[in-house]
Amino acid sequence: MANIQAAGRLVPCRGILFDKDGTLLDFMALWGSWAETLTGFVERELETLGAAGLFNKTAVLGLRLDEANRVSGYDRTGPVAMGTEEEVTALLAGPLYAAGVPWNDAVSRVREFNAAALAQLKRRREARPLPGLREFLDACREAGLALAVVTSDTTAEALEHLEWMGLRERFGSVVGRDRARRGKPDPDMALLACRELGISPAEAVVIGDSNADMQMGKRAGAGLTVGLAAAEDGAPPGTAYLRDADVIVSGYRELSVR
Repeated sequence: MANIQAAGRLVPCRGILFDKDGTLLDFMALWGSWAETLTGFVERELETLGAAGLFNKTAVLGLRLDEANRVSGYDRTGPVAMGTEEEVTALLAGPLYAAGVPWNDAVSRVREFNAAALAQLKRRREARPLPGLREFLDACREAGLALAVVTSDTTAEALEHLEWMGLRERFGSVVGRDRARRGKPDPDMALLACRELGISPAEAVVIGDSNADMQMGKRAGAGLTVGLAAAEDGAPPGTAYLRDADVIVSGYRELSVR
């Protein structure tokens, strides 16, 4: 049994469950260009249909745009941050349906667009660990903590991204949305990860960058939920979108293992 210290709290634990996007890796480094490519396909399709005004990246997906109308960030309470691939597909199919495309065709087109955007993402392999992550994982290994990834991404994609970062061997369990009946914020994925690690939920710490992660941890009975707040979202503890976190930190250097 080791102890995790976060924001002045010292909590005993035997394992840690990490979210992936925005928690292990830099979300925008990996998914920013994907979002730009995918939404670009949808915009061009709508222009062809004479319905360009039906799609707003910010309103539909929670994407933040710069002055050139390019994706520069995202709402951490929005669909891109918290939604599944199926949910994002449905949201993007909506404007096509509104433009007169039959629903099944709209969904098929968005799936084709997404496949093309993902193919570009795989060629770039721009998965970049967050600052301080490797050092924190080293400390966890030295302390004998069991580690898992619990993500709304698919398990196969999560494994691929971990391989790109050279971190796959660090995790004894990787649970994607396809491995559980219910995704976040329900507890199913966290409970499965704990079973695979051989620990009880009360012995686990959950670390994530969305409130769905915090809610999942609470519902699973985790011993501690740690919200990871991005620097641009303001310093803890005033981060409203992580309202169910036990503690909020701005990076891994604020966490220690004893």
